[in-house]
Amino acid sequence: MGEEESSVKLLGAWLSPFSCKVRCGLDLKGIEYEYIDEDLMNKSEALLMYNPIFKKIPVFIHHEKPVLESVVILEYIEEMWSDDDKYYRLLPKDLHEKSTARFWIKFIEDKGKNLKAKGEIVEIFKTIEEHSPIGEAGNKLFFGGDKINAVDLAYVLIARWFGAMEEVAGVKLLEANKFPKLHAWTERFKQVPVVKNNLPDYDA
Repeated sequence: MGEEESSVKLLGAWLSPFSCKVRCGLDLKGIEYEYIDEDLMNKSEALLMYNPIFKKIPVFIHHEKPVLESVVILEYIEEMWSDDDKYYRLLPKDLHEKSTARFWIKFIEDKGKNLKAKGEIVEIFKTIEEHSPIGEAGNKLFFGGDKINAVDLAYVLIARWFGAMEEVAGVKLLEANKFPKLHAWTERFKQVPVVKNNLPDYDA
């Protein structure tokens, strides 16, 4: 383990999509870290100390310095561990491609925070289906192209948590006939080994 990788911890919760994003990012990068699963009904002293304002997970700790918010954490680890010959890239090098990636991350982050109704979710799906770079043959398999990147991780909520909510509510939202590109992306994304290892199994 290199000097930059020492003293790396993540405070998270197994059922949290925000923690899942960061775990996947760290695993893709090949960064060793200590994972501490928080009881959000009985928050630890460490969580309250490292995130005293919002008191929520995930909290990434590097050399005892906290980094907060899942998207910020992904950008931090991308910049901290940036040697292309050694570490997986979470964001494109090309500035225009990087700005496009950040747009789609911001899109789902902003929209996902204010979801209140089925209609709003369907409108988000329509936007992603019509305007995102994912597609079938000749287009991108993932937001990151042939491999997943930070944008795909930002959309992990759709890949697993919406499915779990559909099962509970008994209402199907992400139908293959209505959103073929997005539906196909979720199926591909869930089979990526790093993602598969970190997604919670609600059926267990």
